[in-house]
Amino acid sequence: MRSTVGIGLVLDMNSTFGTMVNLCMDMAVSDFYKAHPNHITRLQLHKKDAKSVLDVNVAVLELVKNEEVRGIFAPHGSKQEAFAAAIGETVRLPIISFTARSSSVSYKENRYFVRTTSDDAVQSHALASICQKFEWPEVVILYEDDTDYGNNFVSRTINVFHDAGIEVSYTTSIATSASDSHILKELKMLKKKKTRVFLVHAGPALGSRLFAIASNAGMMKEGYAWVVTDSLSIFLDSVDFSARDSMDGVLGIRPYLFASKKLKSFQERWKRNMLLKYNTTSGSITEVNIHGLWAYDAVTALAIAIENIRRVNSSLLDVNGDKNRTDNRGLRISVLGPTLLSEVSNTKFRGLAGDFELVDGKLKASAFEIFNIIGNGERKLGFWTSEKGIVRELNPSFVEPTNSISTNELKNVLWPGNSVMRPKGRAILETENLRIGIPWKPGFKEFVNVVIDPTTNQTNVNGFCIDIFLAALKILPLPINYEFRIYNDSKSSNWSYDSMLHKIPEEYDMVVADTTIWAPRAEYVDFSLPYSESGAVLVFFAYWNARAIEPNGMTYWFPIAFLVFPERNRLSNNWSVFVLVCWLLMAFVLMQSFTANLSAILTVDQLEFDFSDDYYVGYHEGSFMKKFLTEQRHIRESRLRAYSSILEFHDAMSKGSKNGGVDAVFDEIPYMKLFLIRYKSQYKIVGPTYTTGGMGFAFPTGSPLVAYFSRAILNVTQGSEMSSLEQKNFGPGYSSQDPLSSVISQGTSSLSLREFGGLFIITGSLIAFALVYSESEAIGHFIQNYFSSFWTPRIPPVEAGARVIEVAEDAGNIPPSPGEDARLIREPEEIEIIANAAQNHG
Repeated sequence: MRSTVGIGLVLDMNSTFGTMVNLCMDMAVSDFYKAHPNHITRLQLHKKDAKSVLDVNVAVLELVKNEEVRGIFAPHGSKQEAFAAAIGETVRLPIISFTARSSSVSYKENRYFVRTTSDDAVQSHALASICQKFEWPEVVILYEDDTDYGNNFVSRTINVFHDAGIEVSYTTSIATSASDSHILKELKMLKKKKTRVFLVHAGPALGSRLFAIASNAGMMKEGYAWVVTDSLSIFLDSVDFSARDSMDGVLGIRPYLFASKKLKSFQERWKRNMLLKYNTTSGSITEVNIHGLWAYDAVTALAIAIENIRRVNSSLLDVNGDKNRTDNRGLRISVLGPTLLSEVSNTKFRGLAGDFELVDGKLKASAFEIFNIIGNGERKLGFWTSEKGIVRELNPSFVEPTNSISTNELKNVLWPGNSVMRPKGRAILETENLRIGIPWKPGFKEFVNVVIDPTTNQTNVNGFCIDIFLAALKILPLPINYEFRIYNDSKSSNWSYDSMLHKIPEEYDMVVADTTIWAPRAEYVDFSLPYSESGAVLVFFAYWNARAIEPNGMTYWFPIAFLVFPERNRLSNNWSVFVLVCWLLMAFVLMQSFTANLSAILTVDQLEFDFSDDYYVGYHEGSFMKKFLTEQRHIRESRLRAYSSILEFHDAMSKGSKNGGVDAVFDEIPYMKLFLIRYKSQYKIVGPTYTTGGMGFAFPTGSPLVAYFSRAILNVTQGSEMSSLEQKNFGPGYSSQDPLSSVISQGTSSLSLREFGGLFIITGSLIAFALVYSESEAIGHFIQNYFSSFWTPRIPPVEAGARVIEVAEDAGNIPPSPGEDARLIREPEEIEIIANAAQNHG
């Protein structure tokens, strides 16, 4: 004989949710006994249609008092569940909920209240893992406040997020009945805050409206992240297409359903039965969701438990056993209740929704699916399990993950605004577009050049600083919209970098220019890391004071005299004299050249210039150099003159201080490198290199952009692109990687044989000429006779006479004179003899 066991069911039968669940539970009863035809017991659902809270409470009492049910499927709603749980605890009747995710009903105080759903605390841990993996430091929670579910969820989630190191910066409760204008007001208030990650815990009715309004408010674009809990993601099939379009890029999380053949078969049958029984697809619900499957598995669990009880003690199923057990209010105390509760709690099986196993009065935690809403479809990204956290795949057994990975290995996420760049979770800017200040200036346009079209008023910006900025933007891990705002667009000469920096943050969010990192400026702005060389130097004319050590002419003539008259010996061969003269001329040129080069090196490169009132110094107009020279080098302002370009520097130094120019120019290394490259050896750097911070971008104090741009600048300056940017803006001779000395040495390079090649060729040719012709006697006599008039020495009369006497004495024609001086004192007759002797000798 079959035994029927009544189970109560309280639902709003006309709602889409009630219609779906009612059909699932009917199919559960039918499927179970079709699969187990030999079971003696039969579940019978006693259904009550109830809409309001009062209707639900009355229906529960009627089921307990009049219909003698052995258990009740709890109605939907926190207040209804609380009343039903109190009744169940009183009469020892199991109250089973397939909708409650987080309940205010304490399990310790209400043992007869059982939830066949996973707890929201598990979902909170899954959400925290997502935020950690995407490195979101803070979130905003928007929740539906019509029930206690929202409040319980927020309370638990805040605690879980706090333990995970994630800050819940703000929570906003929105009623289901709230007007669109009220929702828009709340969203605009949240938009002003810097948090850009929003966690939505709301049902489909409110959720679909919320995202449509958020899209109109400009909060569904690049840089924002939205995550929905399963309170909405479970019901996405009931959201219309227009609302789904506004949810493009949203992340969702919901309990994972293993696509088994049994589940697919049930889903197909459910759709067919929905059409046959109700001639509809249950309003807007086109697919059975997890709540319907949980209800199906709950019915199956009760059917299994009751059949197991019959096999052990069938007398417990007798309804008459409860009639003699009543409380003082006339409510019958269930005899079967405690046993049925224990049996259901110990029941385990593989259901449509996954493994059915109750732990502490609620369904054991299962895996969650992480997905991405794209248009009207979805894309699975991965899973979350309580054991392994975020995983990419689950094995077919559904129990264990196949591998654990980071978010970088998940399938690519399409974020709001069709962006593939992960939102950082916090707004970097207070404004929509980054307001970038750039200066108009008359010179040094290699760094920043602003060109304003007079007809269209369109601004074109280029230069080294701009290229560095654009290159850094490509590396930043967050998207930035920007607009250039021109400082000094009136092209006034009364401007300065300091005045531009003082307009941060009122007018500019950032300044991109050749602004120097300087300690006094750091008091009111923050700087990025430098992207240029640091330091300032002083530049003079290359030959300034070079004559101070020019050697005396005797320095050169001393070695010449030593070479010409070694030990007072004379050169009798004319060609030897010729060769010696050539060598001496070459030596003279070499000595002059090397002495001049050495003097320049010793005087200019090693000169220590004294900043004093004896000199006029030029500086870069608008820069901090004026303050630096007056405050740190103590130069009177009257001795300083401002110039705005390389050409003006050159003109001023060419004039000199006596003609309205300057004696030297003091500026930063990048400018002076350009100056020296253009004018090469005309100028020299003297004295030490004075410390500055280099050029950097300026931001408001405390701006989070500083860290992002600093890291990006490091990548740019240390990357391969840096060299091409420098060559593009400064020309082929410039490189920040080369030391300053390489630029300085361009004009004072050491002398080599190449510079004297012509001199050596000429000297060698002349020597070869002398050698050839000195060895040829015929040609030599001809040359000697031809040039005799030029090369015969003019002997003074006294010396000529002495020579004739000497020849006569050698011939023996005259007796030798008693003394050298007496040779010149002869008688007339001796002179005649001497003349004749000389003639015969010649």
